[in-house]
Parts: sequence; C-alpha cells; structure tokens
Amino acid sequence: MARRTPLCRCWPRQGLLAALIYPGAIWAVGDSRGTQASGSTGVLDPERPDEPMRRDTVFDVASLTKILAVWSSIGSLVEDGKLQLDAPLGDFWPEVSGRPLAQVTARRLLTHTAGVPLRANLKNLYGTDPQDVRDGVLREALHRPPGEAVEYTDRAALILGYLAEHLSGQRLDALAADRVWEPLGMTQTCFGPLSPEAAARCAPTELDDSAGTHLKGTAHDFSARLLGGVCGIAGAFSVLDDVATFLRYLLDPNQLNASPGFGTDWIKESLQIHTGDLTPARGLFWHPAPGTTPEADDVWVHYGFTGTGMWLSPRKDRWAALLTNKLYYSRDREPLTHVRNEFRSLVFV
Repeated sequence: MARRTPLCRCWPRQGLLAALIYPGAIWAVGDSRGTQASGSTGVLDPERPDEPMRRDTVFDVASLTKILAVWSSIGSLVEDGKLQLDAPLGDFWPEVSGRPLAQVTARRLLTHTAGVPLRANLKNLYGTDPQDVRDGVLREALHRPPGEAVEYTDRAALILGYLAEHLSGQRLDALAADRVWEPLGMTQTCFGPLSPEAAARCAPTELDDSAGTHLKGTAHDFSARLLGGVCGIAGAFSVLDDVATFLRYLLDPNQLNASPGFGTDWIKESLQIHTGDLTPARGLFWHPAPGTTPEADDVWVHYGFTGTGMWLSPRKDRWAALLTNKLYYSRDREPLTHVRNEFRSLVFV
C-alpha cells in the first residue's frame, strides 16, 4: 500500500464540497490484513453544519444492497448446492413455471443478460400490494431474448431476491443477516427503516417532497419503500467499518475466521467475465471498473445511486470504499463519476 500516505494528504479535495457534489464523504483503503488508510470530509447534514461526517455515519447504500445482500446470499445458495446457475428458473421455481421468466437462468440475471424489462415504475404497473408486485414482476414478458444484450436493470436483483427467498424459505433481510452479516460481524448493516437511534447517525439523501425533509433512515429507492424496505434492488444501510470487513473477507476468506455462507469459489467465479463478446463486460453482479480491463488491471466495482461505491482487486490484494450522500444535492451522476474515477486511480496504481 505504498500510496496510502499521499492519498491521506491530498484526497478528497475541499473544492469538491464547494462544487456541492456531496455534503460529506468517508473512505477507506485496505488489503486482506485490514484497513490501511481512511479519511473523511464535510458534514453529515448541511442543516447541522457543526456535525462532521464520521466513521460511524450510517449510509443508505442503495445498489450496494445487490452485493451485500443478494449476490452474497445467492452465492451461499450456490455453494450449498441449492441453486444451479445455468438451470432454467422454470425447472425448479413453480412461481415462474409456464411464464416468460421460466427460460431465464440465474447466471443471466447476474450478468444483466436475461432480457427482463428495464427500469419501470412498479407502482404504476402492479399497484402497491407487495404480493401483486411480486406476481407482476415474475409474470412479466421479457424485453428481449436472453443472451442477446447486456442491459442493466434493477429487476434482475429484484427477481434474484425473490429467488433467494424461495430457495431458503427466509425473507431476504433474515437470509442476508444469517448467512452473511452476522457471521462476518457486520453488526450495523441491516435493511431499513432504521430505528430512531440509528437514523440520527444516518446521512440524509434526497428531499422527500411530501414531507418537506430529506430522507434519513428510510430507503431512498422507491421500490424498496414500496416493498416495506426490503428488496433485492436497494434498502440496506451500512457503515464504513462493515463494508471494509466485507471487502476484506472477499480478498481472503481465511483471514477473518468467519463462516458466511459463501467462500473462495463463489468470489473467484464472480470476478471474471461471463458476457463473452457482449458489451459492456460483466462478471456476476460485479463489473470491471471504468477505464480498466480485467486482464490488465483486475479492478472490479459496484456503485450505489445515493453516492456509494466499493472496489476490489484480488490480484493487487486491495479493496477500497467511498461512501457519500451525493443525492442530497442532485441526481446528476457526472460530478461524482469524476470523483470516483480519481479515487480509483489513486488507490489502484
């Protein structure tokens, strides 16, 4: 970790706050032995300017839920022999038997090549009853034939969350806690809504027009809120130390003396390209960091819409996490994209 001292000194630049990219941020860089460098900048909440962003700040991690809960839980089911990635879902899942989704496989969902519909307002399509939403999603026609194109869609994670619940007999929040978070000691990672005590340490996200305040302790993602806070798309909350523990385990499952439901085989399988000549290239829910290639760089990433991100490189024995609440100010992704790319270039040299 030769660059950790320069990184601590110069990143993030204070000008990022002046540009209103985010109210505050915390970050950490480490390897299989633990955290090697970390830092913070800015405030927890612009309405409370005297309270800085801290290491124990709770973040709505948004799409990092797909990794922390869904990908990891699916991995535990694969390693338990309860799920074959290339088996058509209709062969073992009665809810989708005879439906368009029956021909899709879990591998296709994990690589965003399943052909399921793209982003859509679940409420407008299926109403507000969670069972009606589940029925609608699992019975919907495909957008295109499986394997034809790589198209990112939140529905893939939603369907995989439902699949994990079907195979385990547990709701997704209980499954992730039992198989992943509790064994790893991720004691502050959970689905929302948060308790008042935890919400007080939570970085606020987007303005809720109906309430006139920024969301805090309640998932920003509308689909997660519609489904009671728990779904495969989003809804999880976490802190930097828990994310660091998770990433450290991925680099060396033998280091922590922990026993989550997945291990080296699932991690290795996921951090390689499964989309062939299709672009953009995808692993299993992970993808190569922008501007890198697996062959030359081996840096994998996953982002969250609220402003979160985590990176992993087994070859370099390095992980990194950057947690912000950029959504407090804007949905514009471009300013934070520049920040993420600069951060990644400093960490993975």
